Amino acid sequence: MSDEMELVIDEVSVNMKKAIGHLETEISKIRAGKATPQIVEGIYVDYYGNPTPISQVANISVPDPRTITLQPWEKNMIGPIEKAIIASNIGLNPQNDGIYIRLYLPPLTEERRKELSKRVYNEGEHAKVAIRSIRRDSIEQIRKLQKDGLSEDIAKNSEAIIQVITDKHILLVDGHCKDKEKDIMTV
Repeated sequence: MSDEMELVIDEVSVNMKKAIGHLETEISKIRAGKATPQIVEGIYVDYYGNPTPISQVANISVPDPRTITLQPWEKNMIGPIEKAIIASNIGLNPQNDGIYIRLYLPPLTEERRKELSKRVYNEGEHAKVAIRSIRRDSIEQIRKLQKDGLSEDIAKNSEAIIQVITDKHILLVDGHCKDKEKDIMTV
């Protein structure tokens, strides 16, 4: 197989792994009724005029499965952190006692669990679209190389390899979605 083909196939694998990584990040943000620091990971606080991740201005801990505790490193950051959490629209109300900010996760209702499962599968569908887009782009690249003199056999073999890689990553997406759904639906 030519060096150009190996580069195309390697690029396909790398990009599809990135799509899977993005999916993992997105579904980890969907709370399954259990407190995790990832719930507040994407929230930015105004820290002396700069948007700063909460994890860089406070210690985040999970003392029990239904509570997230944030302890700001500076007492004057309690107000901005509370405002950022409320503005982030994660559906949790911060409660502060002057030292800690606590976020209590309510137990999930059956209806909310189903809604979260739909969100997980929606994220999975986005990942599948990204993977198929990567496949389409790489096959177009192979066809251009074929017009520039690449043999038809090598092109067909490369397309088959790319399809196998695509199928493998689609199965990974399905697996991640099923695992997360099982996690969400477990009472």
